Amino acid sequence: MSEPSGPAESTDPLDLLHPGLVHHIVNTLGWAGLRPLQEEAIGPLTGGADALLLAPTAGGKTEAACFPLLSRMERERWTGTSLLYVCPLKALLNNLLPRLETYTSWLGRTAALWHGDVAQTRRKRILRERPDVLLTTPESLEAMLVSVNVDHAAFFSGLRGIVVDEVHAFAGDDRGWHLLAVLERLERVAGRPVQRVGLSATVGNPEQLLTWLRGARGRDELDDHGARVIAPQAPSAVTPSSAPSETTPAGDVQLDYVGSLANAATVIAALHRGEKRLVFCESRKQVEELGQSLRAKGVTTFLSHASLSADERRRAEEAFSDARDCVIVSTSTLELGIDVGDLDRVVQIDSPSTVASFLQRLGRTGRRPGSQRNCLFLTLDEAALLSASALLLLWTRGWVEPIVAPPEPRHIVAQQILALCLQEQRVGERLWQEWWGGLGPFGPASEPLVRHLVEAGFLNRDTGLMFIGPEAEKRFGYRHFMDLTAVFTAAPEFTVLTGRTEIGTTDPVLLTERVAGPRRLLLAGRSWKVAYIDWSRRRCFVEPADGGGKARWGGVGLSRTSSHALTRAAREVMLGATPRVAFTRRADGALDQLRAKGEELVDPAGTVLLRGGRDTNVRWWTWAGYKANATLAATLASVSDPLQRPTDMYVRLREDLTPQEWHRAKSDAGERLCLPVVDPRALHGLKFNAALPPRLAEATLSARMADLDGAASALAEPVRFTHWAI
Repeated sequence: MSEPSGPAESTDPLDLLHPGLVHHIVNTLGWAGLRPLQEEAIGPLTGGADALLLAPTAGGKTEAACFPLLSRMERERWTGTSLLYVCPLKALLNNLLPRLETYTSWLGRTAALWHGDVAQTRRKRILRERPDVLLTTPESLEAMLVSVNVDHAAFFSGLRGIVVDEVHAFAGDDRGWHLLAVLERLERVAGRPVQRVGLSATVGNPEQLLTWLRGARGRDELDDHGARVIAPQAPSAVTPSSAPSETTPAGDVQLDYVGSLANAATVIAALHRGEKRLVFCESRKQVEELGQSLRAKGVTTFLSHASLSADERRRAEEAFSDARDCVIVSTSTLELGIDVGDLDRVVQIDSPSTVASFLQRLGRTGRRPGSQRNCLFLTLDEAALLSASALLLLWTRGWVEPIVAPPEPRHIVAQQILALCLQEQRVGERLWQEWWGGLGPFGPASEPLVRHLVEAGFLNRDTGLMFIGPEAEKRFGYRHFMDLTAVFTAAPEFTVLTGRTEIGTTDPVLLTERVAGPRRLLLAGRSWKVAYIDWSRRRCFVEPADGGGKARWGGVGLSRTSSHALTRAAREVMLGATPRVAFTRRADGALDQLRAKGEELVDPAGTVLLRGGRDTNVRWWTWAGYKANATLAATLASVSDPLQRPTDMYVRLREDLTPQEWHRAKSDAGERLCLPVVDPRALHGLKFNAALPPRLAEATLSARMADLDGAASALAEPVRFTHWAI
C-alpha cells in the first residue's frame, strides 16, 4: 500500500485539521481561535515535515504539535503505537497525560504513559493493547528496545512520528546524543523515516537545533522535505538578536541585593502577601534552608527538588497548584513546563546559569489576561549580583545562548554499541554502523572504539558477528543490564524514610561525619533526627525533630561555571554597562562598590595583567569564561601556575614571571592552542568511562573543558600591565 499523499492546499489552516478535533477545540475547549504558532504548524506537520516549534512557556506548543499529528494519524489511518511523545522529566509526562488522553479520546484514540515509575501491570497492559500515543523518556525507550519482555519489532512497527518536548534540555548535554541514537535505532526497527517535531522555548540557534534533531538526515538542507523552524513572533517573546540593542523586553524585572539567605527569606515573607510565588534556587541545599526559614516565619511553603521523593514532590506541587498566598521553593525541576497553576510571582535567588533558563522561569508568570511577566532577583553576595547583572544585560539585548551538543561523546557511542548488541543479540561486524545511518560520532570515527570493546572483552566476535562479552556482563549486567540503560550517573545517596513513607535522598557524608549529639537532617524543609541507618540497603530511618537539621548533596563531574558570553557581559557591567531593569537602592549601592573595588581588574581596551593586589600572585584578568581560561592555562603552561584552578575571570601565572617571558609565551600561544589537562578523578563522573581506553576518556573530557574560540579571542586582545615591578 502506498503512502497517502499530503493534504490538499487550503487557505484556512483549520481545514487541514480533522473535523472532530475542530469541533472540540471550539465547543469543548471554548477557544475562539488558534494561536499563531498553532496555526502556522498545521500545514507543515500535516504534510509530514520535520519541524522545530518555538514559543515561550505556556505558548501552546503541545497543542501546536499534537492537533496536526493526530489529524494526520486519522487521515492516513495509522495503527498501533504510531506517535511517541518524549520528555526529559517523568513529572512533565505525568502532567501532560490527562491532556493527551483528552485529545486522543476525541478521535477514538488512546494515550498511555511508560516510564520507570509506571507499575509492571500497567506496562503489560500497554504491551497487549498498544496505545496510539505513548508518553515516555529516551531511557524508557532504550529499556524497551533491549528488554526480553518486549517484542520491539512488533511494538514499534507502526511508528510514524515523535514529538520531543523541551528539546533544548536534551540537545545541550549527553542525553541529546543518547536520544538521537535511540531515534535512529527506532527508525530502523520501524522500517521507515519517522517525522520528528521538537518543542522548545527561545534558543539562539534554532536552525542548527532543527538540523541536530533530524539526526542522520539532518545533513540535508533544511528546506528539503519541508523541514522548517516555526516561531511566530509573540508580543512578549524575546528572540535572539545578532545585533544587540538596548531595548528592554516586556516584563517587570527587578534586581535586589540582600546579602544572605536569611535576609532573602525576610524579603519574600514581607512582599506580595496574598499571592502565589515560585522561588528558584540554584542548589538543593538552598531550597531546603530557604524553605525552613520561610516556614519559621509563618509562610505556607512547599518544596521541590530532585532529591525529594516523587510522592513528596507531587504532593507539594498539587497543594501549591490549588492554594493561594503561598510559596513553592524549587531548583530547576519546575523550570520546564509542569503546570503549577495560576502563578503571580517568580523570585530568583542569585542567578541562573543561562539566559535561556531565565526565559523559562520568567515565562511562568504573566499568563492571566492583564498581567505581565515578572521576576525579582534576590542576590546573596557580590559575585551573584555581578552574575545577575550580566545575565540581565544580555537578556535586555535579546541575546539567547546557542544550544550546542557536547563534543566527542565516545562514552555514549560505547553504550549504544553495547545496547544494540543486547537489542539484536548479534550484530554484523560490518553492519552495525547502518543502525545509525552515519550519524556523527556513531559513524566510521567510532571504529577504533569498537576494536577496543572487542579487545577488552566487552564484545565477543565470532564468524563476522558481534555480541555481548564477559566484561560487559561483569560491568553492566546487574539486574538484566539495567545499569546499561541508565545512561546518566547520579551520586550515590541514601534513601530517607519516616516509617514506610519515603521523603527523599541525602548525601552519605551527612551520615558518616562526626557530630556531637543526635544526628539531624534537613529534608523537605523539615528537620529530622536519624533513628537507624541500614548501611547494606542504603536506607536511613528518621523521626521528626524540632530543628538543627543539615542539608548536603555532592555533585558529579565539572562544577557549573559561567560561559564566555556571560563573563564578557560581566566585564561590561564592571566597566559601567547597566541592564535596563529596575535596581533597588541596595543593589545600586552594592554594584557601585563592586565596580570601585574592581576598577584595576578591567580595561576597556583589552585584558589586564596584574601583579600583587589581593596577594603575591600574577593574574591575567581575561574575563573569558572558565573553559577559555582552562584552555589558556594549558596553552601557556610555561608561564602559568601549575597548581592553579582557572576561574571565569582570570588565569593565575607564575610569581617570578618577567614581561619578556610573558611576551614570548603569548606570541607562541597564538599558533598552537592546547586542550586543558584533565584530572583523572573527573573520569568517575563520565558514565561508561570503564568501556573506554583511558586516553580516549581523557580526550573526551579535555575537548569538553575547552573553549578554543574564547581563548583565541583573549590572546588577540591588547594587554595592560598593572603594578608590574620585578
